[in-house]
Order: sequence, then structure tokens, then C-alpha cells
Amino acid sequence: MSRHDGRKPDQLRPLTFRTDAPGWSAGKVIAQLGNTIVLCTCSIEAKVPEFLEGKGTGWLTAEYNMLPGSTMGRKARDRSGKVDGRSVEIQRLIGRSLRSVVDLSQLGERTLWIDCDVLQADGGTRVTAISGACLAVRQALQVTAAKFGYDPAQILPDSVAAVSVGLLEDECLLDLDYVEDKDADVDLNLVMTGSGKLIEVQAGGEEATFTPEQLQEMLILGQRGITQITEMQQRIKA
Repeated sequence: MSRHDGRKPDQLRPLTFRTDAPGWSAGKVIAQLGNTIVLCTCSIEAKVPEFLEGKGTGWLTAEYNMLPGSTMGRKARDRSGKVDGRSVEIQRLIGRSLRSVVDLSQLGERTLWIDCDVLQADGGTRVTAISGACLAVRQALQVTAAKFGYDPAQILPDSVAAVSVGLLEDECLLDLDYVEDKDADVDLNLVMTGSGKLIEVQAGGEEATFTPEQLQEMLILGQRGITQITEMQQRIKA
């Protein structure tokens, strides 16, 4: 099948990372994948949750939000402290993904706050957020290294990136946009380290099934995409 935007089945949408985003956070990156744009920031707080006090280790937590103008129809803001279930799931995924590559024992009793705000959504917001958040953490650690006296390379010895893969009309496609995602028979989100280790695989059929062979094909395609994203991350300077 031919993709509506002319891409090949194994082709990512254009991807950019801007490290000159506005704001006062120590780390701030605008990640853009096709028409999906996410502002990823990292703030460092000199305290940890109560359950970690006195243990000499740090913590990392994430929040995710879609701004009202990020979708075709206005998305209502979360009110009265209530966050919709999808946002909760995604921010937990972002937190797990980053904690898998951050050595919290090297951070001291500090908390890394990751905030991912979707400015414009066109599919793949969670994977774009993860890839951008990794760079925001790296930037924040480098900016504050002298102040806090730690080695950023020891705290963040690896990177993390994520990508979506889908099965549409029995064809495996890399990096689905919204038009493809809404019709896909199977959705898969893959999160991996820069060194090639799996962090998380989220796969499910939309009133459809898939074979072990198709799962393997999607994983291989996703790994190729993550390799490309990792290479781009490595070229970005804080």
C-alpha cells in the first residue's frame, strides 16, 4: 500500500529537536515529529519524596498534558486536580522510561521533574515526548553540573528513545500519524535505550489479532526507527 504522505513503510516523519525553547527550566527541548510538537522540560528540585528522605538518592517523575489547542477540536483542560486516564498512563510511561537510564544514586537527594506539554498532536505524542524528554534531562544535568557538583555522564550513562509502529491492511508501518493510527489494526509503541536494550513494548490489536511473526516484524522495524532517533539525539548539543 502507498502511504498518504508518500513515505516508505520504514520511513520516519521529519524529526527535529530544538534546545533553544523559551522558559526558565534547566532543560528545555521542543521535539517535533512531523506535525506533532511537544515541549519537554526538566526542572531540578533540591528535595525528594518523603519515602526517599535520608537515603542519599534522587528521584525522577513526569507529567504529561495536551494543551487545549493541540487538537482539531479544543481539548478541555484537566480541572480540580483530575487528570484523564490516558494522560496518567502516558506520564507513567515517560517516568518509567527515563528512570531506566538515569542513575538516581548519583543524583543526590534531588528530584528531576519532567514536564511534557503537547503543543500540536498528529499521532505519536507519547513517543515524541519520551525522545525529547531524554534530551531535556541531559541538558538540565549539564547546565547544573557545576552548581551541584555531579558528573552528568554518570547520572545519564545511556539515552532513551521511542517510536510507534502499526499494522495497517496487513502491512507493517513505522511512525504512524493520526490518519494512519486511527485506522490501524494493531498499534505498537516501542521504547529502547540507545545501547539497544528494550525498556517497554506496548502492543495491542484494535478489534484485530496479529501473529508472532508480525510482532517480530514490528519490533525489528521499530528498532530501526529508534536507531535513527538515537543517532539524531547524539548530534544535538545542549
